[in-house]
Amino acid sequence: MQVYTVGQAARLLGVSPDTARRWADAGRVATHRDETGRRLIDGRDLAAFSVEIAGTDEADVSYTSVRNAFPGIVTAVKLGDVAAQVEIQAGPHRLVSLLTREAVEELALEVGMEATARVKSTNVHIDRT
Repeated sequence: MQVYTVGQAARLLGVSPDTARRWADAGRVATHRDETGRRLIDGRDLAAFSVEIAGTDEADVSYTSVRNAFPGIVTAVKLGDVAAQVEIQAGPHRLVSLLTREAVEELALEVGMEATARVKSTNVHIDRT
């Protein structure tokens, strides 16, 4: 079975490692230690916990039909006459969006600011790591 460190679990849950550690300390998600003393979370336990917190205020809930949210930092903004390209680095993920120049200006997007990329698609591909 796949196991995760507290840091990996935090990244997958979209919270800080300190938050994930506090949840583990409080017994909200089951952990065990490996032979080196690292605290690990079984994949099934992490999956169940992620579903549990998804319906609470602890999850970053937004009122949108687009559920795939990638909070990150704007790393590039390229403006054309009509269109624009915005790049966001969200953890290990680089997302590039093509949108109108007007939308970029209305959102006042610029390099260095926080932004969330939301992805909605009719096709979703899953790769196993």
